[in-house]
Parts: sequence; C-alpha cells; structure tokens
Amino acid sequence: MTIDQQKSILTVCLMAAFSDGGNDARERDQLKQITDSLAGDGGSTAALYLPQIYQDVLFKRVTLHTAVAALIDAESRHMAYEMAVQVIDADGKQTDAERAFLQTLCAQLGLTDIEAQNIANDADAIADAGMIVPLPAAATATATSTTATRPNVDAVAMDKTILNYSILNGALELLPQSWATMAIIPLQTRMVYRIGQDFGYELDSGHIKEFLGTVGVGLASQYLEQAGRKLLGGLLGNLAGRMIGGLASGATGMAFSFASTYALGQLANRYYGGGRTMSGAVLKEAFDELLAPAKDLQAKYVPQIQEKARNLNLTDVIAMVKGQKI
Repeated sequence: MTIDQQKSILTVCLMAAFSDGGNDARERDQLKQITDSLAGDGGSTAALYLPQIYQDVLFKRVTLHTAVAALIDAESRHMAYEMAVQVIDADGKQTDAERAFLQTLCAQLGLTDIEAQNIANDADAIADAGMIVPLPAAATATATSTTATRPNVDAVAMDKTILNYSILNGALELLPQSWATMAIIPLQTRMVYRIGQDFGYELDSGHIKEFLGTVGVGLASQYLEQAGRKLLGGLLGNLAGRMIGGLASGATGMAFSFASTYALGQLANRYYGGGRTMSGAVLKEAFDELLAPAKDLQAKYVPQIQEKARNLNLTDVIAMVKGQKI
C-alpha cells in the first residue's frame, strides 16, 4: 500500500470519527493525541504529516471525494470502508448522521450495497455482541452499594481474570484481520462490567463508557489508534487470514493493548472495590501510574500472547465479547 493510500484511509477514518457532529472538546483532544502519537512512531509515518491530516479534517479543508482519490484498487477501497464502519461502530449504535456518512462514502468508493453489507457484517456482529444490558431501574440500589453490602472478592481470581483479558487483547493485536482490532474495546468494556458485577454493581453501557473516557480510553479514538498503528505498520492489508510479516509485526500494538487492558482492569478493581469513591482526576492519575508496570509485565507473557493469537477465530472472539467464554 502506498503512502498516499495510507493517508487517504486515515483521512476517511478521521472523517468518520467526526461524522456524528457531536464530538466534544475531550473527544477532539483524544483524536489529536492519536494522530500525534502515530506521527511520533517515525518511519514511513513521517511522510504522512498526520497532524496536518487532523487539521484538514477538523476544519473541513478536505472532502470525501478528494480523500478517496488515491484509493484506486478494490483492496484499498474495501479497507477504507471497513475501517470507517468500525470507527463509527466503536461508539455503539450508529446515528442518522453516521449512516448518511457511510452511504456517501460507499458511493464515493464505488461499492455496491452487497459489498458494503459484507464488509460491515463482522463489525456489526462484534458491536452487537458488545452491547451491555442496560441497568434496570430496580438495580439502582445495587449500583450504590455500601461497604457493608459489597461481596468479598477473591483477589487471586480477580488478578487471573484481568490477566486473561490482557493476554487476549494483546493476541488480537497480532492478527491481520480488522475485526480483531474491533473486538478489543468491547472486551475491555466486558471486563469492566464483569469486575463491577463481582463487587455487587450492575452497570450499564453509559456508565462504562464514561469510566473508560475518564481515564482516557476513548472508544472511537482508541480504535483509530489501534487500527492506524496496524495500517502504518503494514499488518493490515492482503488479509487472507495469515499473519503478515510474522507475529513480530504487531509487537508495538500487542504491548499497548496488553498494558492498557491490564491497567484498566486493575483500576476497575480498585474503583469498584473501594466503593466508587475516586474522582475523575484521581482515576486518570491512577491509570497513568498503572500503565508503566503493566508494560513491563507484558514482556513476561509474550509466549502466551503469541500462542493465543495462533488459535483465535471470529466465532470464539464474538463469544468472548458476549461474555460467554474467556
């Protein structure tokens, strides 16, 4: 894939992230941080001028028509649409504005309705599987449980659960299929939900999204970072179900997803175990402090992560996202 095609796909992804028109300042900052982070990786990314791409999209200096001009082959056009769908689905249910954007993008890319539907199927399956059951009104009291009523939780079992999710998400980063990247965020959401349940809290999707957003784990922005790293590293593309360039190709993403999942799990353990008394600022600070040791821990589990990657398939991952297995 050429640099111009990489630039086009990342431009389309950013346009997809902004397509709902409801991005607040925090979301915009997260997206800017993503482009700055990807640009800081060096290598071929330097030629992409990623901060400039962000500015062009933010201030609408680029149109869809010009953005897709470099996508002259079927594979790059399909990938652009696939990644746009997944950026949008990362936040949950599509809005009217987002659906309109995808329809326009589909037309600009020259895709048929059948092609577009086939591309979206995997993303929709994972997005639907990741939906958390809304908090029932009768469970409100449970969600504000006191220290006296919170159950005792096996600390060893909790650590094992968090480690298993971390290994799984690290393994997903090693797979070339784009649905693998799409599954990481729902699995982190499912992990937080499960930890809250263990401490006697029945959580809804809105609460979990707010929790993730507070610590800086945005949904669409995190997906964009993960997918962008794969795209720029050459792991996405020629997706024939094989690990392109070997498992080492996804080493950076593997470390990032393992560490962020592990830090998030340990933070949720503290937060719900302590009665949800930590402020947003304290949560963010604690998460940042947990990331460094989590990155060090990841090196210890590389063999387990690689072995897990060799045995993953879409059906099993969807079951894990649903909470049916882990």
